[in-house]
This record gives sequence, structure tokens and C-alpha cells, in this order.
Amino acid sequence: MTESSELWRLSAVELRRRFRERSLTPLAVAQVCLARLEAVNPRLNAVIARRDARFMEEALASTERHARGQPLSALDGIPITVKDSLFTADQPTTWGTPALRHYQSQHDELAVARARAAGALIIGKTNVPEFALEGYTANPLFGVTRNPWQPQLTPGGSSGGAVAAVASGIAPLAIGQDGGGSIRRPASHAGLVGLKPSLSAVPRQHVLPSLLLDFEVIGPLARTVADARVLFDVMRGPSPVDRLSLAAAQATTQPRRTAPLRVLYVERLGPAPLDSQVAGSVASAVQKIAALGHQVDAGPLPLDLDFFADAWPQVGQIGLARMFEAHPEWAAQASQKYRDMAANGRRLPAARLWQILERVAQLRRDTVKLFEAVDVIVMPSAAALPWAAELAYPTHIDGQEVGPRGHAIYTGWVNAAGLPGLALPCEPSREGLPIGLQMIGAYGTDDMLLELGADYEAVHPWSDRWPAL
Repeated sequence: MTESSELWRLSAVELRRRFRERSLTPLAVAQVCLARLEAVNPRLNAVIARRDARFMEEALASTERHARGQPLSALDGIPITVKDSLFTADQPTTWGTPALRHYQSQHDELAVARARAAGALIIGKTNVPEFALEGYTANPLFGVTRNPWQPQLTPGGSSGGAVAAVASGIAPLAIGQDGGGSIRRPASHAGLVGLKPSLSAVPRQHVLPSLLLDFEVIGPLARTVADARVLFDVMRGPSPVDRLSLAAAQATTQPRRTAPLRVLYVERLGPAPLDSQVAGSVASAVQKIAALGHQVDAGPLPLDLDFFADAWPQVGQIGLARMFEAHPEWAAQASQKYRDMAANGRRLPAARLWQILERVAQLRRDTVKLFEAVDVIVMPSAAALPWAAELAYPTHIDGQEVGPRGHAIYTGWVNAAGLPGLALPCEPSREGLPIGLQMIGAYGTDDMLLELGADYEAVHPWSDRWPAL
């Protein structure tokens, strides 16, 4: 039996089992999670808004439902966090920017509403970079978020607060958001599982302005694949408010290919540098995937991504320009770098946006053909190990100088293509820092990725690894 002070180590699936057999209550777990929050959050700055009184009231209500044998769902009584770029009706959504310090929506984001309705216990909101546009986590309101595995380093971003909360045991689950890798890269830097679902597998309603076209999706972060599935199953499913979610639901009904799966291992994207320890860890994991009986081939990614090297930052610049046009008061209080980005966006011609949209559509068509020949693509989640927490990005990888997205080259194309991507831990670095891979599938193959990830986890588990906080 786990000591009561160590209940924060239990997975969501294990908590559900304990609740069912009446050996543990949501109220007891909530008390321990708050104590864990008090113990570790001052060092990490993962959770930036708390709701202790409501959290405990809801834990009591969940305890009473379980006592009656009437839980609302498999998520009932499980503590979770919510990223501070998603609307919550009872807490501000600041997006890490001063103008929204006290902004509070009248609605929950749809995924948050579904989690609440399922009985999830929201302990608080997690930190993000300003406008959730960076690959690390810091902002003028709440400061820097730190990695539980090495607090002087970053957990990545923009879901940095979310992964820091789960990796440190504040809550077993987090609702994250991924517009260019913001679930998968932080998961890799924190030793977690993170699912970026297929476009609109989790419908969107009641949202902040989109800065990255339709690339931004909602997904779960967890310590195990089974836990990630519990949260994903609650948040997913079609809604008429998001018509693309109807297509996503239809895609999941297509027949699945049975094992052995055809796996393409892509170590590198062109000449871009990759940390040697990341390369070695992912290569070792790929061998373990092959040992499960799947057909693994190594080779380049058969897609032309050169266009997006220049276009990717322009998408965010155009998005900021439009948002600041609509909300000049937000622009007035934004950090200078974002005002500069918006100025660059205003200088781009309308034809450039149209060209970007055309190339995104072509990429999505190209991936359909690609996944006729393969079932899964495996590649690193991030090109670099975690770097100094105060820096927006690492300036060098494997001895080569890189720009702001040098560490992030493996993830953005998956968002542009609308594909599902599942981040999983590999063997850590020599220093004990987490490393992750991502499995990418065709549109609508989220369940297949989760099944493959669970098979891999079953023979090479990682949930017993904890940072020494």
C-alpha cells in the first residue's frame, strides 16, 4: 500500500481502480495533491492560478458519488491542470500577457467543459510563454517555469507549466495545447507522454484568437499512455460547433492495419543538427519497436518541407498582426518582441498568406499518399536537450549554431499536416535528462498510435522514473 504522503505518485488509472474498490477517496488524493503543490511549485512555477476551496469542494462531491457507486466517468475524482491559454469560466485566462491579467471568460473551452462534466478535479492553471508562441516558458506576469529534472533548465514550451506539474506529481494529468509541438517537445523534456491529436479530434469552442491558423489542437499530457487515453477519451468526439470534428470522427472509423506495422524511422530532417544523445536514445528506442515485431525502415522523410522554414514564423507574425489590429489594447501592453513580430506580419502581402494556405493544403494531400506506403513515422520530438530556463531557445545544437526553431524542426510540420503525433519517453541522457521520440500516423489514427505506444511502454516502462525534487 502506498503511504498516504506518496499518493501523488499514483497514475490516473490506478486512482480509478482504488476509487472503485473503495480503498481510496478523491478527497484524500486532493489533499495530498495540494500538499505536493505547496512542496514543489515554489521551485518550479508550474501552476500560476489555484482554486483550492473549489477543488476541495469538488473532491468531496466526487467522493460522495464514488461512495454511491455512481462516478460520472473514468476521470471522476482525478486531479488535472489546465493550460493558461484555454478558457476557464472560474479563473482568469491570462495567456501570459499583461493586458489579460484579469481576463475571465464566461465559458470553459469545450475540452475543459467536457473534463469538468466528467468529474475531473481542476487544481489550477499552468504557466505559458506570452501568447503561447515560444518553445520555453516565461512571461512578464508570472516569470520563468523550470524543469523538475533540473530546475535551472527549461521544461520547454508552450505547455511548460503543464509538463512541470505532471512530472513533479502535482497532478497525474494535464490539458495541453499544441500549435507547433507545444505538447510533444515539452513532454520529451519532462519524461512524459503527450498526444497531439488529429486536427479537430478534440473540437474547439470558446477560444482565444488563433495565431497559427488551424494548427492549434488540444491534447493530454500524462505519465503513461493509459492515463493519456483516459483524458483524451473524455475530451474527444464530434461537435457541430467544430465542423472539422465531424470529419475527424469519420476518420477514426476507417479499418486499421493489423501488425506488423510499417514504420519509417527518420533520424534527421536534412542537414539540421541533432543532439548526439537524442539521436542515440531515439535510435535505441526504434530498435525496441522493431523487436515488437514491426517492420522498421530508416530513411529520409519523403515530403518537401523547405517552404515551411521561411513560412512558419510568418504564420505567427500574420496572426499577431491581425490580433493586435482587433485588440490594440493588447498590443499596447505586449512585450516588444511580439509587437515587432506583428509589425513584420503587417508588412507581408495578403498573397503570402494565400500561398501559405495553398502549401498547407498540398502538404495535407501529400501526407495521404505518404501513409499509403507506411503506417507510422518515428522521429525525435526535439533536436536538443533542455537548455537554460531563462533562454527562449538553445543557440547551439551538436556544436552548430541554430536559430529560434532549430530545436523545434521535427514537430511543426505535423501540425500543418493536421496529423496525430504521440510523444513517448526514451532512455535519458548521461546527465539523467529526459529524451523523447514521437510517433506520427495518418489522419484519424490516434488510437493506433496509442495502442503502439502502450505496447512499447509495456516492455520498456518509464513510469517509475521520478525527478529528485
